[in-house]
Amino acid sequence: MKLFEITKNIVILHLFIALIALFSCKQQKPEEVAPKASFHELEWIDLSYAFDSTTLYWPNNSDGFQHRVDAEGVTDLGYYYSSYTILTPEHGGTHLDAPIHFYEKGETVDELPLSKLTGAAVMIDVSTLALADRDYLIDSVAILDWEAEHGEIPEQAMVLFRTGYGKFYPDREAYFGTARTGAEAIPELHFPGIQPETAEWLAKSRNVKAVGLDTPSLDYGQSKDFAAHQRLMENQIPGFENVANLDLLPPTGIYIVALPMKIKGGSGGPLRIIATVLE
Repeated sequence: MKLFEITKNIVILHLFIALIALFSCKQQKPEEVAPKASFHELEWIDLSYAFDSTTLYWPNNSDGFQHRVDAEGVTDLGYYYSSYTILTPEHGGTHLDAPIHFYEKGETVDELPLSKLTGAAVMIDVSTLALADRDYLIDSVAILDWEAEHGEIPEQAMVLFRTGYGKFYPDREAYFGTARTGAEAIPELHFPGIQPETAEWLAKSRNVKAVGLDTPSLDYGQSKDFAAHQRLMENQIPGFENVANLDLLPPTGIYIVALPMKIKGGSGGPLRIIATVLE
């Protein structure tokens, strides 16, 4: 009799668990139970410029990108072999600014967690204003206007600004505002950037984890103190500069993978940044 009671109780318990599971499934929204697209079905957009002799660096960089041939051709044993040496400053072309670039206690390139280099992103198009004024500063009004249409920037999102200056790359004069190089070219730089107060607002009010744009710098060309860099990087927020193909991205539904060369103690480095659209 005791064995019967135990068995009956076990059956009742299993039925109860099954009913709970069934009820939970019915409560899920269709999109939560629908199968997701497999990884190999994703289409990726390359947001990086290739590194070559045309790669743009800050005017006072004495060295540009060098790709030196060490070996190239058919060997004595009949097989083809090639090997090269590359030389490049950390900051130039599509690259990452690590927080230590403008903050003494900032993370170096190799210390950045992968969570800061991958994740959801939004793209804010300010090209109409930026192309009309080479010294345009992206302010919080532009962001709030974007949010009025697309919703508030999610916490820990990456923010990409499209100024439209990507269309000038790699024409130095059109992109930088001057064709000159060397220290004497610095006062002649004219291109858009982020207002320092906006940079701090993004860090404090929107808790973003990375910021990028299609210009040579997070700060505008006429900046003397690189205050936007300072505001972001004192909050351990890395930056992406000289980002390509932002015109191919929608405002929302973006997923970014932004992996720099892992340079020990680096303040920045060449960046391969790609995006896929999930919506």
